Amino acid sequence: MFENYSVILIVCAVVIIAALSFYAGKLLFQLRRQTQLQDEILRANKKAHNEHDTKVLNSVVIIVRAMKEDQCDYSEGCWRLSVLLDSLKTAEGLEQEFPAIFELYHAIKHMPIMQERKKLAKQERMKLDLERTKAEARLTPTIVKELTSLHQYALDKIVIIS
Repeated sequence: MFENYSVILIVCAVVIIAALSFYAGKLLFQLRRQTQLQDEILRANKKAHNEHDTKVLNSVVIIVRAMKEDQCDYSEGCWRLSVLLDSLKTAEGLEQEFPAIFELYHAIKHMPIMQERKKLAKQERMKLDLERTKAEARLTPTIVKELTSLHQYALDKIVIIS
């Protein structure tokens, strides 16, 4: 009789151990699959960020060239460059690396453009133009130097990303 209980207990123990082993295996499989999905999502996000940044950096190169060739004035170029550089997903600290470009942007970003500018009185437009021109004149020598550095930075970053 005691032997029957021992056999029943052993069979129950084996069944419990087998069930727990199966459950642990299932959890490990789910964990592995979840980790793989997370890795895929991270790779997809990195790829999307790199594609975005490559497009932005190509635009930066074009704007820098236009500014160097006097096809784009410094105010408009710095405005565009600042917005583009701020949108980069894989870079930080660019405002400290190119302070004059961002300083000119901050000096003029409050100024109305296009239709809003046309609505201003002539004297107000002249006042804003003077303010913009003074900021441009003060920062141009430094901006010229930063454009060369920014051009090289963008080209290098494109190579690294690709």
